[in-house]
Parts: sequence; C-alpha cells; structure tokens
Amino acid sequence: MSTQTLDPTTTATPGERVLPPLRIGRHVIDSPVVLAPMAGITNRAFRRLCREAGDAGLAASGLTGASSLYVNEMVTSRALVERTPESLRLIEHDGDERPRSVQLYSVDPATTAAAVRMLVTEERADHIDLNFGCPVPKVTRKGGGAALPWKRDLFRAIVAAAVTEGAKGEIPVTVKMRVGIDAEHHTYLEAATAAVEEGVAAVSLHARTASQAYSGQADWGHIRLLKETVTSVPVLGNGDIWSAEDALRMVEETGCDGVVVGRGCLGRPWLFADLSAAFAGTQVRVRPTLGEVTATLRRHAELLTDFYDGDELRACRDIRKHIAWYLKGFPAGSTVRNQLALVDSLAALDRLIATMDPTSPWPGEAAEGQRGRAGSARVVALPENWLASQELDEAQRAQVAAAEQSVADGG
Repeated sequence: MSTQTLDPTTTATPGERVLPPLRIGRHVIDSPVVLAPMAGITNRAFRRLCREAGDAGLAASGLTGASSLYVNEMVTSRALVERTPESLRLIEHDGDERPRSVQLYSVDPATTAAAVRMLVTEERADHIDLNFGCPVPKVTRKGGGAALPWKRDLFRAIVAAAVTEGAKGEIPVTVKMRVGIDAEHHTYLEAATAAVEEGVAAVSLHARTASQAYSGQADWGHIRLLKETVTSVPVLGNGDIWSAEDALRMVEETGCDGVVVGRGCLGRPWLFADLSAAFAGTQVRVRPTLGEVTATLRRHAELLTDFYDGDELRACRDIRKHIAWYLKGFPAGSTVRNQLALVDSLAALDRLIATMDPTSPWPGEAAEGQRGRAGSARVVALPENWLASQELDEAQRAQVAAAEQSVADGG
C-alpha cells in the first residue's frame, strides 16, 4: 500500500469502484460516505477541512462531484423555530458547500414541521437528517434521542412531519438511530421500517445501543440485518470506522450502501481523502508529516475564528479539544501539549507549533485506532415507566415536551 501524501495533483491508478454513488433523494454523492454530525465538532470550519480533503481524494481518483455528505452538528427544532442566534450559527454553510446538510433534534411533530418549513422556505438546506441516536442522559431521561423510537407513534409522527414539509422543497429527509435502548429493548428494525413507510430517503444505524454509549465494540451484524430488512432506500453503517480499511470491511461484512464516520475523523480530516480513494478502488492513503498536521491544525483554528465572527479567543478555546487528536502518536512532548491545551491566540498557537519538528514522519500504528472517549456502558436514564409500554401516557407526553426545551436551553 502506498503511503504517499495525497493532494489534488496526485493521481492514482484507476481502480474498480467498491460501491456506486450514494443517492439521497435528488442528491448524488460520488463517495458513499457521510460525516456524522457531532456536537461541538462538525461546524462549518471542520466540515470545510473534511470537504476539501474528500474532494482532493476524489479528484486524485479521477472522479468529480460531491465527495461525501458532510452533516452539520445537531440543532434543536425548538431553537431553530425560535431563531436563537446560536442555532442560526450552527446551520451556516460555506457558499460552495453542496448539498447543505442540517441535522435536527426534535421530540414534537408540530415543532419538527415548523423547523423544516423554515429551512425549506428560507432555502437554508438541501438535506435534513433527524437525530434519534443521542445517548446523552440529559436527553434520554426526558424521552428524547435514542429513547424516542421506543414510542413508535411519536417516532412515526415526527418523521412524517419532516418528510411532508421537506417534500415541498424537494428536500430529502434521512434518519440516524441506534440499535435501541439496551440489549433487551431493540428498536431499530421497527423504527427503520416505519421511517421508510413515511418516506425517508435513507437510514443510518450506529451499531450500538444507548446503554453502550461509545463503549465496547459496535455490532455490525445489526447493520447487516437492517440492510436485509430495508431494501428500498440506502442503509448506511456507523460505528468503529477508524480507517478506510475499516470502511471497506464494513461494506463487505454488512452489504451496506455507504458508511457514516464520526470519531474516526477527529484530528484527521484527511480521512475523507482516504475514504474517497478507497471507495474509488485506489490504494493511495494520506500519511502526513507533523508539519502537515500542524498546518491543518493552524488552518482549523483560523477557520474557527471566521466561524466565530473574528473572536480569536473563542476559536482558540474551541481548537483546544482538537489538539490531542491532531497530535496523537507524534513526539510533540508533554510540555508543548499542555501549553497547546491553554492556547488563547493564533499568535500563541504559531509560537508553539514552531517548537515542533515539521519533518517528523507519520507515526503509523501509534496514530491509528480509536479516537475520542469511549466511556463505559451504563443504565440508560429514562422517564418513569418509559419501558412499560410503547405508547405515550400523559405524564410521559409532558416529559417529552420538556426534553426539547432542555436541549434547546443547553440544560
């Protein structure tokens, strides 16, 4: 396997495509890859880095078009309808970003409809994804996120509301979900079947339950079963894709139509170049030097400064969480790493980068594998008597209504 650094001028020997382009409604995505929406990560700045890398990988493989689908971080439908400044910032896209993809979190069909209507009438999106996979306790304890598909009528009503409003602007709607609440309460097959019946354009499955959070191993067997069950729209697999080779293996083992990549690209947006090349049937992979990595880190901080309207301190506070991911495996030294974790200006970032050896080569295995926190399995926080029935009672209806307000307020 080649280990040369990939850039738009690098060309690979054309290979046989692993999968055809991914079709999401009217959109054709040449590389069947989706950037998973990640809170605090997949804002306009990070999406641009991923998109540029993916486009370079596609071009190097002799293909043109949308390299992947890059989804923004989750925004609540309640906050969007209320037009909070932060929610409007979260749905910002670059002028050349197409398709413009927005992920909505919602627990109420009427609010879902209003939010999608806003996105459609104001032409703010080309694709909408619905979040039914969030395992965070503050969300699940009020019936939202990964807990919601258990209440099948509510789930179906939210999906139907989004699809109906999206159709008015030819905006396809997709859903992203987990296997279920825990090992005894799987929801994905029933929920996916309902979503397809209501008209979604694709279904994505993170092959873990909410109780697993990000711990253990994703069980790709669930993706395979979902693909065998849902045949009329694309099925996308998510979970434990740390490299292009993992993505190829997932497709081979499950038959899925594409992959969703989340934590695997933290600190390595060039993974989308690897993925574009791999799915085009070529073996060129990006193996950057420390100098190339720190240049990407520096550009990320600059793009964040623009995203935050010139607020350099806010941008530097944001970039701090990315630093360990970017430097994983490299001999940067604990002192420099600690100082980088406190960086408060682009000038300070430049000074610290200048102390590192730009010629240091890609560290190989030390830089590969899991990124981000895995955590541990847990009992899922749920509303009282949530699992007693798959229908909502009045008390639960009130709790679910409060869930979106809680998330919208950051509570």
